[in-house]
Amino acid sequence: MQYNILNFGAVADCVTNNQPMIQAAIDACAQTGGTVVVPAGRYRSGTIRLRSNVNLHLEAGSVLEVSHDPAHIILFSDNEEKKKTMDGVENGCFLYACHEKNITISGEGMIDGCGRNVYFDDDADGDFHECPLNVRGFRPRTTYLEDVDGLTVRGITFYDACFWTLHMAGCRNVIVDGIRILSNDRGPNNDGIDPDGCKNVTISNCLIESGDDSIVLKVTRPTWEKYGDCENVTITNCVLHSRDSALKIGTETHGNIRNVVFGDCVVKDCSRAVGIWVRDGGIIEDIMVHHIIGNTRRYADCPARPFAPRWWGKGEPIFLSSTYRNKELRRPGIIRDVSFDHIRLTSESAIFLGGEADAVIRDVSITDSKIVWKQQSKHRPNVFDEQPSPGNVYEHRIPWLYARHVEGLTVSGKYTVDHSLAGYVEEEEILEACSQVEIRK
Repeated sequence: MQYNILNFGAVADCVTNNQPMIQAAIDACAQTGGTVVVPAGRYRSGTIRLRSNVNLHLEAGSVLEVSHDPAHIILFSDNEEKKKTMDGVENGCFLYACHEKNITISGEGMIDGCGRNVYFDDDADGDFHECPLNVRGFRPRTTYLEDVDGLTVRGITFYDACFWTLHMAGCRNVIVDGIRILSNDRGPNNDGIDPDGCKNVTISNCLIESGDDSIVLKVTRPTWEKYGDCENVTITNCVLHSRDSALKIGTETHGNIRNVVFGDCVVKDCSRAVGIWVRDGGIIEDIMVHHIIGNTRRYADCPARPFAPRWWGKGEPIFLSSTYRNKELRRPGIIRDVSFDHIRLTSESAIFLGGEADAVIRDVSITDSKIVWKQQSKHRPNVFDEQPSPGNVYEHRIPWLYARHVEGLTVSGKYTVDHSLAGYVEEEEILEACSQVEIRK
């Protein structure tokens, strides 16, 4: 069964709120199962609730434009249950689903988050024009999909998100394949894909450009309390550009994250290539990272501004951090059994492995890899960045490898410092409170 939104009164005039018409088509389709067709044209809409056994299909030339009128968006802050379910959002979302099965979002069309309506450059970094943009106005996240069993997102383009793009919380049996996320690379909070407490997830063949993290696995407290850990995730064959991390785990780690593969990806001009954080007591284990190629570099910050003062990352190729989130000094959690192989990167800051006495990082290998430290930006490496933590960002000399409270570390491959960073990145490693370390350069 197919249900064309035009038959329900939708108007492609870039003015009308088409939410009632599109929702009517989805609700009708849910009675039989089938496809809701969005034909060519630009349709503005408020929050759309997806239903079980419905494929929302955007045909070539179609655009669903996210309304920034608060009257058109479901505000989760008005719902006590949603206050407890969602983490760090008060402005609702555009595409929404909760406790559903077999949902598909597909096609060759586009979902336009209209981030250009809220982002602006206040020149807070002194003419570099690299730091996170400032924000004004109302900005809903593009999607919030909770407890969906059997979710498929295939082929479509997400454009210019103003908040998290594809947020999946407590979902299972998920396929994300061949999508494009093309957002402002200076936009704060416009993450690409956020599997939050999800299980059995494959993400492949995607092109992602974002200011915030491209793909980030996490377990927020509300999601963990309802759906448990995040596990069994593969991310492959993606091209990623972000001014934060390309591939990330954490920082939200209220539950455990395990059985994860990052592989065969290209990272372009990212602040970090692969980052793993534990902060909230969870266990991160059995992580395999292989065949990552590209570059990482540093971007300008604007620490004098209260909102979005800096990017997280200063050009590190690999970053593992097990430390305290704040001065309450709650035990961060555990990182263990992480392997990296065939990493080929040009970078501007250290391989960073930072644990604590009560949060030792264990059994990490970096093998068959080649990393070259070469200047790519206008900034010289001179700080370590452990956000979020009491240490935050602080001055430190930069070795090619820094390890603190690591037990069981194997590193082999070719690691060289180009003349452009001679005197800024050291050829020697710094090891603090480490044991069972084997380095072969």
